Amino acid sequence: MNWNRIIQSVPNFSEGRDLDKVEKIVSAFRGKKGVKLLDYSSDSDHNRTVVTVIGEPQQLIAALLESAKTAIELIDLNLHQGQHPRIGAIDVIPFIPIKNFSMEETIELSKELAQQLANKLNLPVYLYEKSASTPNRENLARIRKGNFEGLNSKMKEADWLPDYGPNLAHATAGAVVIGARMPLIAYNINLNTTCLKTATQIARDIRYINGGLRYVKAMALMLENRKITQVSINLTDYTETSIYRVFELVRIEAKRYGISIIGSEIIGLVPMGALIDVASYYLRLEDFNINQVLETQLME
Repeated sequence: MNWNRIIQSVPNFSEGRDLDKVEKIVSAFRGKKGVKLLDYSSDSDHNRTVVTVIGEPQQLIAALLESAKTAIELIDLNLHQGQHPRIGAIDVIPFIPIKNFSMEETIELSKELAQQLANKLNLPVYLYEKSASTPNRENLARIRKGNFEGLNSKMKEADWLPDYGPNLAHATAGAVVIGARMPLIAYNINLNTTCLKTATQIARDIRYINGGLRYVKAMALMLENRKITQVSINLTDYTETSIYRVFELVRIEAKRYGISIIGSEIIGLVPMGALIDVASYYLRLEDFNINQVLETQLME
């Protein structure tokens, strides 16, 4: 792979149970020049698939368009049920600059895809994070509020007209949210309780908007298949708030209610530096840095 410019995208699709449909959607990223599929994972409780892909800008745009077209053909949100909030069959498409690509260029690329999705697939598009047209659209949770079921009512409000496309939700695919952002870690912590109220309070206590940790977004979910609850976290800047700090705060808050953590998971890919931070903390390593990792030296 000898690409001059690289962009990463992490599209989220509202299908995590029918794996045949997932494979058809993901196939848009396979065998394409200038595009490399790095990872994808599906969750039946969330009923969602998260894909991680990199590529050269225009080749990546073409692959994302193809995957979106397939998703619209296969996913009907009127029949969709899952724990994760969503407003679209292709719910969100973030862009992250990786190599020789500025944030300003990434924002323009996100707008280019937004225009094409609106023109070619008749999808309403909202811009978020660094691409947001207004401050109240920077936060993905605010755009998603009301879910697919409340989307048409929301679009009647002047503040919630889409940035691109029709002012009416697609009948089966809803709308899509697109934007440029910094690398994000999707991190879930599972609790040994079925009390969603307790998990919701813990999520509320740790997230920044309610006075918790900076760069942390969190919500609580019930995992019906496992009969447990989960605190689902987006860590938007691991260099400022580390994974271990989030884990420890959830552990402390859970202890207040007489419950404990039974496991955690990372969805998609994670920067090596984030895991080095965790190892350094729990092993109490002194003066350790990423250059001491063997694989780092092999990549030089």
